[in-house]
Amino acid sequence: MRLWIIITAAVVLLSPLSIYAATYEKDIKPIIDAKCSICHVKDAPTMEEFQKDKEKYKKMLKGPKMDSYKNLIIMVNGTDSGALMRRLDDGKSTKDGKPGNMYQYLGGTDDEKQKNLGIFKKWAGSWNLKKRAEITDTELKAITAPEK
Repeated sequence: MRLWIIITAAVVLLSPLSIYAATYEKDIKPIIDAKCSICHVKDAPTMEEFQKDKEKYKKMLKGPKMDSYKNLIIMVNGTDSGALMRRLDDGKSTKDGKPGNMYQYLGGTDDEKQKNLGIFKKWAGSWNLKKRAEITDTELKAITAPEK
């Protein structure tokens, strides 16, 4: 009986930690504001504008706008699903082991990069590097990425 009480207490006390869900508002937006805003917020093109003239925006060091949940979710499970994951991945999810081109901007140290990547992974719910045409409906539904 005593063991049962200890186990029950442990489950109750630890469950908030295990069910903690990252959200765009609470966890992702602050990282974007701190690490990505120079290229992806101020004066950044919408995804549609970026797709029309990628080279122009790349020369200007501007990527698609990530200033709102609506703009960011396009690169998570929208028309350009998986794009955010491919760019932020540390290389551990790829065959060649190369990190995505934006991984380096997740932090000033390896620990900070890994911490921020972990938050993005928790938020996404499913870390899928596939492009929209390759991803299955089941894989797409596994991406949760809550706003609030």
